[in-house]
Amino acid sequence: MISERLKKQMQFIAEADKIKNVFRMTKIHDGSRRENDAEHSWHLALMAFLLSEHSKEADIDLLKVIKMCIIHDLVEIDAGDTFCYDAVGNMDKLEREKKAAKRLFGMLPEDQGKEMVALWEEFDAMETKEAKYAAALDRVQPVMLNYLNQGGTWLEHQITKDRVVKRNKPIDEGAPALWEYASGLIDEAAAKGYVKEAGS
Repeated sequence: MISERLKKQMQFIAEADKIKNVFRMTKIHDGSRRENDAEHSWHLALMAFLLSEHSKEADIDLLKVIKMCIIHDLVEIDAGDTFCYDAVGNMDKLEREKKAAKRLFGMLPEDQGKEMVALWEEFDAMETKEAKYAAALDRVQPVMLNYLNQGGTWLEHQITKDRVVKRNKPIDEGAPALWEYASGLIDEAAAKGYVKEAGS
C-alpha cells in the first residue's frame, strides 16, 4: 500500500511540473524565446556546483545552495514571474509569493514543507553566505543571457545601464569574481548598444 507521505510527495511533484509553464522576461541565449522558470532553476543549480570555487565564502553548504536554486521560483506557479525592473509589480510581490509558498509547500509532509519554506525564506532574505551565493547566481545568469541575445530584455523594456548595475551589484556580496565578470559584460553590452546609457 502506498503511504500517505509518498502520496503527498508525488502530488507536490506533479504540482511542481506547472513551473514549466511560467515564462520569465529573460530570453534564452539566441533570443528565440523566453526561458521558463524550470529552465532557469536548472541552469542555476548547474552553475551552483560548477562555480562554487568563486563563492566569496569557501565553506558554503553546496547542497543547500542547490536546493535553494531548484525551489526558489516554485512560488511563481501561483504568484507569476515579476519582472525585476517592474516597480509596480514588485510592490505586492512578497505578499503574493508568501501566499503561494503557504499553499504549495503546505502540500508536502510537514517536515519537508517546513524545510522548503525555510530554504525559500533564506534565499529571499539574502543574509546567509549560501543565500548570497545563490542570489549572485540568480543575477549573473540573466546578465549573461541578455548579453548573449544582444540586449533582449534590456532593450525591449528600455532598461538603462545604471539600473542594470544597481540591480546586479549584490552579486559582489556572494561572489566577487562573478561580479567582475558581470560588470565586464554590462560594460561591453553598453559599448555594443545592447543596453542604453541613462539619458541617451
